[in-house]
Amino acid sequence: MSRAADSPSPAARSLAGYARWQRWELALFAALPLAWLLLPAQALLVNEIAIVALFALSLDLILGYAGIVSLGHAAFFGFGAYTAALFAKSVFPDPLVGLAVAVVASALLGALTSVLILRGTDLTRLMVTLGVASILYELANRLDWLTGGADGLQGVVMGPLVTPFGRFEFDLSGRVACAYSLTVLALSLLLARRLVHSPFGVSLQALRDNRLRAESIGLSVRLRVVAVYTIAAAIAGAAGALLAQTSGFASLDVFDFHRSAEVLLVLVIGGSGYLYGGVFGAIVFKLLHDLISAWTPQYWNFWLGLFLVVLVLVGRDRFVRPWTWFRRGA
Repeated sequence: MSRAADSPSPAARSLAGYARWQRWELALFAALPLAWLLLPAQALLVNEIAIVALFALSLDLILGYAGIVSLGHAAFFGFGAYTAALFAKSVFPDPLVGLAVAVVASALLGALTSVLILRGTDLTRLMVTLGVASILYELANRLDWLTGGADGLQGVVMGPLVTPFGRFEFDLSGRVACAYSLTVLALSLLLARRLVHSPFGVSLQALRDNRLRAESIGLSVRLRVVAVYTIAAAIAGAAGALLAQTSGFASLDVFDFHRSAEVLLVLVIGGSGYLYGGVFGAIVFKLLHDLISAWTPQYWNFWLGLFLVVLVLVGRDRFVRPWTWFRRGA
């Protein structure tokens, strides 16, 4: 009797198997420090990829796992950027403290605005989230005495990054900024992985697949929506804070619609609902952006759009495995 009582249930065994680490996951985490070591000349580009990947990870939590569509996710990204920049300029220039303040502030904003998406259809949520980002954009534009308005918040000087390994000054080559962003990305991925492989994460997927059925079995849908929206807002705020801290600048661009659209494109490229789509999508998106804009600066949007159309028509799996195009029934 005691052995039977102590043995895990089938559901627990299934969840444990679902959460088991895969080899390619370990390879991905090992590639993060290797990118810093092996690509010193591309540190600034790697830093940008890490920030975009972190931003995409935050959107994937609400879109890919909870099924909450958003066209205004830049609201939290921009709020985190301005919070970190203002904190460094007016209060304390320590980057880690500023990052923590930006994460907490963005999480509070996410918790407050989450009540706006509890009701309505996907179209309603699209308009509401877009409206929140537009309001914050206009506030940042009007409060020019605080935010710098259209000129942006300039003169943001960050202090050294104090770690157990020593003090590191942000340099023009971007090596310290790259290591900083990659570390935050790795920690956020670990946190998100723990979240989505927990019973809470599984319940989010149940909510995404069928909200009415999730309610009928006793799941508190409202509390889960508020919780995941708050967590996603915090991670998006961290991405915005990293951008402001590593660039020393925050402008209205961080609230712009194209930020929300770009992160959606990143998830379209990398895939949503399996946690690492934002990372792979950010790599492809930024590399395409840099390569195409260097080749044809005026028409890079056309070629990027063409790539996305082909990707959607062909399918992501067949696009990365072209030998399957000619299989019978493919």
